[in-house]
Amino acid sequence: MNYGELFHVTLPETALDLAALLVLLVDLAFLRKAALQVRLSSAAVIGVIGCLAAMWAVGMQTSAGFSVDGLLVLANGGVTAVAQMGVLVLTAVTLLLLIDSSFTKHPGEFVAVVLMAASGGLVISAARDLLVIFIGLELLSIGLYILTAFGKTSAKSAEAALKYYLFGGMSAAFLLFGFSYFYGLTGSTNLYEIQSSIANSGSSPLLIVAWVLVVAGLGFKVAAVPFHLWAPDTYEGAPAPAAAFIASVSKIASFTLLLTFSFQWLQVSNEYLSGARPAVEHYIVSAYQSWQHLALVLLIAAVASMIVGNLAALAQTSVRRLLAYSAIAHAGYILLGIAIYSTYSGQSDVMSFWGNAFNAGVISQNAVLYYVLTYGLTTIGAFGVIGVVERTTGSDKLDAFLGLHKRNPVLAAVLLILFLSLAGIPPLVGFWAKFNLFAAVLAVGGGVWPFALVALAVAMSAVSLYYYLQVLKRAYVMPAVDDTPIHVHPVTMLVLMAIAAAVVLAGCLPSVLQGWIASF
Repeated sequence: MNYGELFHVTLPETALDLAALLVLLVDLAFLRKAALQVRLSSAAVIGVIGCLAAMWAVGMQTSAGFSVDGLLVLANGGVTAVAQMGVLVLTAVTLLLLIDSSFTKHPGEFVAVVLMAASGGLVISAARDLLVIFIGLELLSIGLYILTAFGKTSAKSAEAALKYYLFGGMSAAFLLFGFSYFYGLTGSTNLYEIQSSIANSGSSPLLIVAWVLVVAGLGFKVAAVPFHLWAPDTYEGAPAPAAAFIASVSKIASFTLLLTFSFQWLQVSNEYLSGARPAVEHYIVSAYQSWQHLALVLLIAAVASMIVGNLAALAQTSVRRLLAYSAIAHAGYILLGIAIYSTYSGQSDVMSFWGNAFNAGVISQNAVLYYVLTYGLTTIGAFGVIGVVERTTGSDKLDAFLGLHKRNPVLAAVLLILFLSLAGIPPLVGFWAKFNLFAAVLAVGGGVWPFALVALAVAMSAVSLYYYLQVLKRAYVMPAVDDTPIHVHPVTMLVLMAIAAAVVLAGCLPSVLQGWIASF
């Protein structure tokens, strides 16, 4: 192994880890006796600088497809670069919202854990080996467990962290067991070699078991039904910045991993494409049949998540839990985009089938990345507003938002923009995220199934509008119980306004973000 190349590939992760160490050094060695606000601001600023340095490192990695012994890559069809940039931007935004918090007396440790968890997300985005993937997932997951428990004076925080940890341990066991089956079937932990080996040998019952175990493990990470039970308690009990991080950064990393698994299965090596046509056709058919097992499980999870997430959100009185079930529903929409290009099974010509499936995969991949990035940014803003309301009223219940437009009109306007975007109302960016994803699903053809799935997704989006409007009705229509103005820290307000402005501008100019994603 060339360690110089390894350092080049892991330069963004190195920047985050160095920033984490610097945060601890400054907070514990120089600012231990300073005011909490000063320590919070210093830790957040150093963390943001670390994220900016890591973004610069990602931008400097221009060798597309370059890898270190098949373990990590710089870019793979744009997925790695886009996902890593998304993780870093959302981490920086989360840290900026930390400045006005008061849930912990240990800001240095909190920011350090955030940065190290984000480095796990970067590893996941670049990993192409099962062992490296698992290490990245555990680095991210352990950080999330710690962040959830950081509200040490809150019983809900401790309960949420314990549930999250127990469910996370079980999901890790499922995932590792599935990985062991892949290794047993192929004798390799490299994704490309696994793909080639299974495509050559064909499908088997053990392969189906392996896919089910892997989907169970990754389904927990993205909060897909029936692996979603941890999400409502974690979203409700975790400190607001931690909940925002869980709802955004961890989702980007996890869905990127699912994209890596699914889209990798559609890629055919040059030696097969340049070989004799019968060998190529055999390889393509075998690879497709092997990948279909994953696609079927993902489609089932997608439908269940859309239905359960949206219907369960209707009964919530806590806005945090409402966002948790909303996240489950959004996970269903995204899983639909990842799995749907399996419907190309009706092609009569194998080579035409592969070309169409591969093109559909590229379209779906870009739509999924667009959705995950915009959803993550919007969700961070939503938790930022909830955090401000909680600090003022002591509650995240629906009635805590009564008369918000009178108590702080700007904060209410931000909430209006973000929730309408989550519901998919034009011209906000949430509308284009759903439009692109549903259009990608319809573009694959394959009979009535894509249309039926999109119709279900649109119907569930209409349901989601109802429970988002329940919050907005209290903010704008129902009378306030308390007219005391809500004061917001200037930095927090600027960040929230910037997020709302980005949601509006990205909705009015959707081609800007789409073009950026496609440019990698």
